[in-house]
Amino acid sequence: MRDVVIRNWEELQRTIFEGVWDDRVMRYRANYVYRGMSRADWGLTPSLNRACAHDLTLEKQLLRSLRKYGCADLPPDATVWQLLVIGQQFGLPTRLLDWTYSPLVAAHFATEDQTQYDRDGVIYCANVEEMNRNLPPVFRERLLREKTNVFTMEMMELAASTLENLKQQEVRGCPYVLFFEPASVVDRIANQYALFSVCSDVETGVDTVPWAESCLRRIIIPAMVKLEIRDKLDYINISERMIYPGLDGICKWITRRFADLGPRYNVRPGEPEER
Repeated sequence: MRDVVIRNWEELQRTIFEGVWDDRVMRYRANYVYRGMSRADWGLTPSLNRACAHDLTLEKQLLRSLRKYGCADLPPDATVWQLLVIGQQFGLPTRLLDWTYSPLVAAHFATEDQTQYDRDGVIYCANVEEMNRNLPPVFRERLLREKTNVFTMEMMELAASTLENLKQQEVRGCPYVLFFEPASVVDRIANQYALFSVCSDVETGVDTVPWAESCLRRIIIPAMVKLEIRDKLDYINISERMIYPGLDGICKWITRRFADLGPRYNVRPGEPEER
């Protein structure tokens, strides 16, 4: 996949808005979704594959346990997709990956962890329209009928009521990736402009699907400019206060805001960027 290394805030702006003008509607419309991470050497590996690499069949037991022990806080007769989304939000290992429609929200996730300021961060950019071309016909046709590039929860439940259905609908055994948008049942989902990806094959990641590489690109945020990006995101109110509504987000924001990060990680205007 193509890497673009940015050197400052201005280059980040140019890069994320590159190629998003749509002549058909004469407006700025991107087909991309974004995922920010603190380290550029991390791939697109779901939490299930990190936590249960020794036995991915534990996915069924995880969801069964969530339904059993969390029944008081779950919707009655919760579907598998509701279980996955709720579990993902509360830290259960799942095959889902979090994405956002906002490149600047992704930049927040790439720069929020101050323990990783000595490492390059990354924003993964996925062209959803291109990725959808590789979906099985039943899914492509449903998207065309609905005139959308991203599934809703209701569409997912109709198209694949179980995770086994996803695998069964592969064409010639080729894995595929779906993007779907959850209902904004909590402020966190709405504020993060969030959506999820899910792969038909639990052992395959978004970046290891054979055809996906041409649909992905990466924006690398070098360690030397991480704090500049972080500070300027704060100025436009993209911070923990907005991303994680409530006291936990406010306290995270305050802690980072008053940390002694400048002398360690920033350069003064006019100084060379390489140190």
